[in-house]
Amino acid sequence: MSDPRSTALHHRHAALGASFTDFGGWLMPVRYTSDLAEHHAVRTAAGLFDISHMAEFDVSGTVAGEFLDAALAGAISAMAVGKAKYSLVLAADGGIIDDVIVYRLSQEKFLVIANAGNRDAVAAVLQERAEGWDAEVRDVTDEYALLAVQGPAALAILEATDGLTEPGIPLAETRYYAWTDASFGGVALLIARTGYTGEDGFELLIPVAAAEALWDALLAAGEGHGLVPAGLASRDTLRLEAGMPLYGHELSREITPAQAGLGRVVPADKGDFVGKEGLAVRASTRLPVLVGLVAEGRRAGRAGYRVVDADGQTVGEITSGALSPTLGHPIAMAYVTPDHAAPGTELALDVRGTRIPATVTTLPFYRRKK
Repeated sequence: MSDPRSTALHHRHAALGASFTDFGGWLMPVRYTSDLAEHHAVRTAAGLFDISHMAEFDVSGTVAGEFLDAALAGAISAMAVGKAKYSLVLAADGGIIDDVIVYRLSQEKFLVIANAGNRDAVAAVLQERAEGWDAEVRDVTDEYALLAVQGPAALAILEATDGLTEPGIPLAETRYYAWTDASFGGVALLIARTGYTGEDGFELLIPVAAAEALWDALLAAGEGHGLVPAGLASRDTLRLEAGMPLYGHELSREITPAQAGLGRVVPADKGDFVGKEGLAVRASTRLPVLVGLVAEGRRAGRAGYRVVDADGQTVGEITSGALSPTLGHPIAMAYVTPDHAAPGTELALDVRGTRIPATVTTLPFYRRKK
């Protein structure tokens, strides 16, 4: 097994005292000060994340949109230039290979951002599925760094960042799941109003050579706005509160979109695409479904813990769980049998042999104030 890779910002993280972990084959900052402090900063002000471990693919060609319609679960060709869409890469049997975000850069060019740990799998799938199409797939992961500014102060911080100029669309007018082009120190970059925290925020894609300067400029602009560098630990509790699935936890090759509450990603009237027949076969099976669970006290269920009914019978398994920093009580996402999935159903978490009462709830656990 090879050593984990480092992002272009590794030295910046080390200088800030970050603790590191191997995530998806990359050495990533897990925290700088404390998980709680970084989590609360994003909810109340802003956090700056290095997410350069994510994988990026350029897809171009005269029928690039139609190719992505066939290769992914969503309706990609209908997207307008300047928009982004959450989508899924499915296997033939309907299982999820990865979840991705697709950006339409022009009529004949798209950007697909995938999870770090699935880079090779997505690259292979897209290349294989592109055969016979007038479409080229190019892995551009190593050419770019990806930063995220997330939180209520994100817009003000970007507007105050020295050297960040000439957005094609004013940032305040850039809608959720849309993007605009801009420049930083004369270097072109893409700014998308997307994120993985449940807060307002932006993700910035910039060539690797300019990443350190942009990181420094964002931190400087954020000094008066409560901005802190934030690591993977806080990102995980933030996305859990927001009910956002994580590949390897809520999503996998064994899970279908409908099970994960993502049936909306696959249009009902969509034509042929990889996974369509597999989804039709599995639709007739009563498979476990993803739910939210809330409990009282301070003991949280963790991934892999059993979910049981009143008789102690196993009815599901937790995929992600934590003591919610924002809400102050334990929360979890879990797959349970359909008979136990209705909101209000009383279940229990088996936390190391102790049953912790829990109630099924709709997701997300947290919604930001508009």
